[in-house]
Amino acid sequence: MNDGALYIRATGTWLPPAERVADAVADGRCEAAVARSTRMESVTVSAGEPAPEMAARAARTALERAAAEPGDIDLVLHASFYYQGFDLWAPASYVQRAAVGNQCPAMEIRQVSNGGMAALDLAWAYLAADPARVAALLTTGDRFCPPGFDRWRSDPGTVYGDGGTALVVSRHSGFARVRSIATVSAPDLEGMHRGDDPFGPAPFSHRDVVDLDAHKRDFLARHGVAPTVARVAAAQEAVVKQALADAGLGLADIDRFVLPHLGHRRLHVAYFAKFGIDPARSTWSWSRTIGHLGAGDPFAGLDHLATAGELGPGDTCLLFGVGAGFSWSCAVVEILDAPSWRDR
Repeated sequence: MNDGALYIRATGTWLPPAERVADAVADGRCEAAVARSTRMESVTVSAGEPAPEMAARAARTALERAAAEPGDIDLVLHASFYYQGFDLWAPASYVQRAAVGNQCPAMEIRQVSNGGMAALDLAWAYLAADPARVAALLTTGDRFCPPGFDRWRSDPGTVYGDGGTALVVSRHSGFARVRSIATVSAPDLEGMHRGDDPFGPAPFSHRDVVDLDAHKRDFLARHGVAPTVARVAAAQEAVVKQALADAGLGLADIDRFVLPHLGHRRLHVAYFAKFGIDPARSTWSWSRTIGHLGAGDPFAGLDHLATAGELGPGDTCLLFGVGAGFSWSCAVVEILDAPSWRDR
């Protein structure tokens, strides 16, 4: 548990237009069975906007909402899942240049889908370590595009969307307070996204297109389904229990649930049924129109609830993150005031 208070001053999201899943099924890009099991309606698809630029656009929105000047930001953390547009390049520095314009430390977080939540955890610790540090900008950005990634088939059960997200967090004030954040790691499961493939000398050395399902099949054949499911369940339960305990709350005290943008079948098994979460109190009805934003689901979900006016003072939100590795993060966020930028 991190020391000291941490507040969310502002959120921001930049999303390209959405494409209907029904259209992808009709033209053969998406299997009808995937559409049925995921129950997704649409996904956001970049027309060419690169991942770091979408992150920078979200960052500019969040910084404007926070009324934050360049000198107010003491740390920039950028999280990503997929290719950022160049090799041997620092996308966090691009976001810093394009959105902030200062010279504080800027670092990239590479923890796939849990990168955004990992950034939140690390930013809290960084700000708490020095009383002179006040605020941090956290961003995510991804574009899941050919030739290396097939948003409809690379990870059956989850359909991927493009976009950028951002948070401005501060030790001093904000519309919401982060009451706790917990992270649990299970490195014995890292092979689930590696399978039996050998290490390659360069990206896409063994496969032309990312195939996470093939890696998972290899892993489960070697380690067994039941032990793997049990390991995942134990870690997920542990992180939720820790975050709630650190916040002094129980699951029944949570008003809204910001869940990963997974397909319905995966959400039902991992969250709705497991924790007794009413889908109507989650971000599912919105996330099924967006798709999985890689590291950005928690930030985007919180931004959606805040801007849509669905959160009021005293409400509590539970933000979930999970990424290959495996790692799970969970944060309890308490709303202090209705943000001034919310839809009216």
